Amino acid sequence: MKKGRLLLALGLSALAMTATLAFADSAEAADMHRLYNPNSGEHFYTANTGEKNHLVKVGWKSEGIGWIAPSSGNAVYRLYNKNAGDHHYTMNANEKNHLVKVGWKYEGIGWYSDAKKAVPLYRAYNPNAKAGSHNYTVNYAEQKNLLKHGWRNEGIAWYGIKKTTPAPTPKPVTKYTVT
Repeated sequence: MKKGRLLLALGLSALAMTATLAFADSAEAADMHRLYNPNSGEHFYTANTGEKNHLVKVGWKSEGIGWIAPSSGNAVYRLYNKNAGDHHYTMNANEKNHLVKVGWKYEGIGWYSDAKKAVPLYRAYNPNAKAGSHNYTVNYAEQKNLLKHGWRNEGIAWYGIKKTTPAPTPKPVTKYTVT
């Protein structure tokens, strides 16, 4: 009987470990909220639900989840220009340092880029905009449409990860007492 319990315990441990490993990618991922300011034309991106909710409350439009960011990888820097009321995001430390030098406020690492390069995020620049001059999207059709309307292609800005489906929760094991 002891051998049966040991095998059951080992089996449940293996099942729990498998469920943990299968769920690890999505548990470490961050949903990146995409918002739009209809007054300035700026798109804003954040993993912080509180920040997203505050912006929606003050008039920004939520556009849902823009992509899924990994919990580690290459840093994507977040900057803010108080004169234009515009945010900018870049993986390029030289670009970040230059923008800080000319007056942008460095707000830290916003999220990370997937080192495995699973899901590309395209960057486009609108030379006619005072704010909202950059757009970042996983949707290549959106990117092509912006380019068709005068935006400049700036290539791939960073990478997100694919959304994974968590492993199903194992059914509870019924314990029986044999008499």
